Amino acid sequence: MNKLTGLIAAPHTPFDANNKVNFAAIDQIAELLIAQGVKGAYVCGTTGEGIHCSVAERKAIAERWANAAGGKLDIILHTGALSIADAVELTEHAETLDILATSAIGPCFFKPGSVDDLVEYCAQIAAAAPSKGFYYYHSGMSDVNLDLEQFLIKGEQRIPNLSGAKFNNMDMYEYQRALRACGGKFDVPFGVDEFLPAGLAVGAVGAVGSTYNYAAPLYLKIIEAFNAGDQQQVIALMDKVIGIIRILVEYGGVAAGKVAMQLHGIDAGDPRTPIRSLTAVQKADVIAKMRDVDFLNL
Repeated sequence: MNKLTGLIAAPHTPFDANNKVNFAAIDQIAELLIAQGVKGAYVCGTTGEGIHCSVAERKAIAERWANAAGGKLDIILHTGALSIADAVELTEHAETLDILATSAIGPCFFKPGSVDDLVEYCAQIAAAAPSKGFYYYHSGMSDVNLDLEQFLIKGEQRIPNLSGAKFNNMDMYEYQRALRACGGKFDVPFGVDEFLPAGLAVGAVGAVGSTYNYAAPLYLKIIEAFNAGDQQQVIALMDKVIGIIRILVEYGGVAAGKVAMQLHGIDAGDPRTPIRSLTAVQKADVIAKMRDVDFLNL
């Protein structure tokens, strides 16, 4: 099974002043990712506010990303939704697009009571795009706290196109067990940007993250230093990552991340409610603090 390598950005869904999807900005984001050396895009996930978009919007966003990628980015399309009917409809649509895989977060209102229930849920979604790979989105935000290793072991039997899982969790022991499940066949890209060296240290070969949208060269240098065994350089570069993350923690990851795209001349707009939009003063502070971290010209 082919595994995602390098950096996979989780792009923002840009909105215009009327809170509608700004499709032209999607083209700009794709162009930036390609120029920065990013290998793929995880579209309409948490950072992309997929859950905040309508089914019609998500189909249009998916089509735009498939076109904008131009074969130069692996597109993993998040099709998870509160309604499995919506998730299946989105996944059926994804089957018609030139993308690598679909993905779905665990259902976060009525939650599956067991790994078997989660596998069955994901199987119904994955079956709607049989020619594409499927990644379960294992995220602490979903509050579906079921063991990923067991999901992969049971999922192997039930989901023919199971590629692996997007790992957005703090449990590094669980991550290592997931990497080893079923003889290590599954792809488990690492999804916590500020833990990237830890992920690399235990076997990650690919990473999905939101800060890779605007700071990919920084992380590519971290991977390069790690592979060269230069621990001091890894630590020095992680100083900058911590600086970036401090800003996201202060102002909210989605809201501040959208503002950070302005560093590259891209207007991603404001997030959708209930995420609070930043004021003009706050946005200026985000930009100033991001510039102070000094990660743009490495």
